Amino acid sequence: MTIAVDLDRLEQALADFGAGYLLTTSPDGRVKAVTVEPTCVDGILLVGPSKGSASNLSTNPTATVLFPPREAQGYSLIVDGTAAATDAGIAVTPQSAVLHRPAAHSDGPPPPTGCQNDCTRL
Repeated sequence: MTIAVDLDRLEQALADFGAGYLLTTSPDGRVKAVTVEPTCVDGILLVGPSKGSASNLSTNPTATVLFPPREAQGYSLIVDGTAAATDAGIAVTPQSAVLHRPAAHSDGPPPPTGCQNDCTRL
């Protein structure tokens, strides 16, 4: 089950999740995952520095930030976008965000409170 998250409500949705994983891709196609605890400022996710991720982003700016569910069979938050290294770390500009869980987990908890009424089921 997938539920679209309005990017204007992304900061509210993030409040229902803990640490996530920044996923970038190296020039030879290997995925690098680093744990992040981003803050949302003016719609941009700001994460701490990562030399390996910054190096990957210099050749491929595509990035995903994945937040696992806090409860068993809950929803994950997946944010896709582009990213760039800054003096303070990495800035991810979201292009889309969804809550997702497999259909087999449909008996799990309801969507996070930030998205129970304001998100679109896909």
